[in-house]
Amino acid sequence: MASDRQHENPKGVRVILWRAAGFVALGLGILGVPLPLLPTTPFLLLSAFCFARSSPRLHAWLVGHPTFGPPIRDWREHGAISRRAKIMAGVAMAAAFGAAGMFGAPTWLLIIQAVTLCAVAVFIFTRPGS
Repeated sequence: MASDRQHENPKGVRVILWRAAGFVALGLGILGVPLPLLPTTPFLLLSAFCFARSSPRLHAWLVGHPTFGPPIRDWREHGAISRRAKIMAGVAMAAAFGAAGMFGAPTWLLIIQAVTLCAVAVFIFTRPGS
């Protein structure tokens, strides 16, 4: 009996952690709607990913939501990122890099940030638009 409980508990903990991560990502995605430097779509995708592993009901709700669902479905069906999301991502990356420079980040850190942001930009801007 004790052995059965040991096998059930880790799965329950994982489900709770996935669900919590889904809610955190969803909250950040919702905050990204009015805040221009916080990207919405990546957090919605992360939320859908987490909910798919923890709650079919929450996952279905998110994917079917009239506002939050379309970017998730576009990504799943076409690997597409909307033009608006691409522009917002570009602005956010430029702002993050600019802020790091303004606040005096060391050169080595700026180089790492520039390489990383360039790689992310290439990925984002080579995806099909929706």
